[in-house]
Amino acid sequence: MLHTLEERIIVKRSLADCFAYLRDFSTIEQWDPSVVSANKLSPGPVALGCKYQLELKLFGSQHVTMHYTQLALKEQELLVLQGHGVNFSALDTMSFAALDANTTEINYSAKLEFTGISQGILFLLKPMLNRVGKNAAAGLKQALEVPAAPLPRLQNSIADHLILPAVINFGRRGYFQQPRKSHASRMDGKIVAISGPTAGLGLSAACELARLGATLILIGRDKVRLAHSAKEIMAFSGCAKDRLNFYEADFSLLESTAKVARQISADYPKIDVLINNAGALFNEREVTNEGVERSLAVNFLAPMLLTKILNPSLHKDSRVINVVSGGLYTQGLNISDMQYSEKPFNGSKAYARAKRALLTMSKHMETVATVYNMHPGWAATPGLAKSLPTFNKALRNQLRDGRMGADTMVWLASAPELADYQHVRLWFDRQVHAEAVLPGTASTEQDIASLRQWTSEALSQYL
Repeated sequence: MLHTLEERIIVKRSLADCFAYLRDFSTIEQWDPSVVSANKLSPGPVALGCKYQLELKLFGSQHVTMHYTQLALKEQELLVLQGHGVNFSALDTMSFAALDANTTEINYSAKLEFTGISQGILFLLKPMLNRVGKNAAAGLKQALEVPAAPLPRLQNSIADHLILPAVINFGRRGYFQQPRKSHASRMDGKIVAISGPTAGLGLSAACELARLGATLILIGRDKVRLAHSAKEIMAFSGCAKDRLNFYEADFSLLESTAKVARQISADYPKIDVLINNAGALFNEREVTNEGVERSLAVNFLAPMLLTKILNPSLHKDSRVINVVSGGLYTQGLNISDMQYSEKPFNGSKAYARAKRALLTMSKHMETVATVYNMHPGWAATPGLAKSLPTFNKALRNQLRDGRMGADTMVWLASAPELADYQHVRLWFDRQVHAEAVLPGTASTEQDIASLRQWTSEALSQYL
């Protein structure tokens, strides 16, 4: 039994950008509401014969797997893919035409063939299938068109201060409720430096940024793991090896951080985006040989130092993105005990306090770039599994995967609608959120002044 879906989409974006976004069919997870996830199975650049795997939503919580093969790829003109699932197949065709320099027409068709389904059942299914096609077309149009910059929303502030309505969205539920999930804005020619790119959120962000065309500076503490992550990034994005450059640094040691920052600054006189993503939660207190508690060094002092030394390479249109944590909502600054030496050590609290300090100091980073803070929600990362195994196990069905957790990070790095946004805010799921909600966690003017002085003294010998 055959049924054909046909949609015509007009979008305000150049032909080159539209084709670049859609040539990798796995981006369908960002714009088709019926697709839960999509993965490119063939490593490297998209080419004829490229394989994909999709998980589609059915009724309720049921999912079905489809496998697609790239049958045709004519640059800026045509994409054709053949898909197979249980009892059905699909031939998807997308043709492209430029209506003007900034407007593109996309004609999309999906020829569906069902086996083992009667004509009567297919007749009943047609309205649902047609709705799926229209929803996909609407999602694609939204994905490709550039929206206005988001403004702070009262409903977010209310939810944040009520706590529970905000917290329940920290998991994957919140990600799926986002009205927009696409990354369609190219970053060709942009230089992006990212710390902690060897696993978890950093690796997911690096993969997507490379797919968007960025040249990446990968900063991590293990040369072997950096080389392995480079292979993963190339397999995912299809980028060339010369667009990935890695630097080895131990962020628990400020001298190591300063040394690599100076080397990067010398090698790259212009950096467009700096993502301070590296972070770690330590369950035992340990002081480095530089006299700094490890959690404070990795999660606060190292990103502050890295940004300071790289500042000459940043420019007025650069973006600095600090990855913090939803855990900071539970903690305020403790200026009198920054090194967490006066009370029994709690790794989660130390981590949250360090992230609170980074959030607070983000308004005083002394950089020409615009600074953004984001937290990823609850994401399933190797670090979480190691540091908080009980939490990881209890919420394993609710945790976001790496791409979900990294979504706002990539958006902040690439979104053109943020070009004129100059305010330092905390972002979550592409929306501005409150920085403090519990009593005693907001930073006072005295706290901020003391933190600035303490930080300046702690970093002075490394500058």
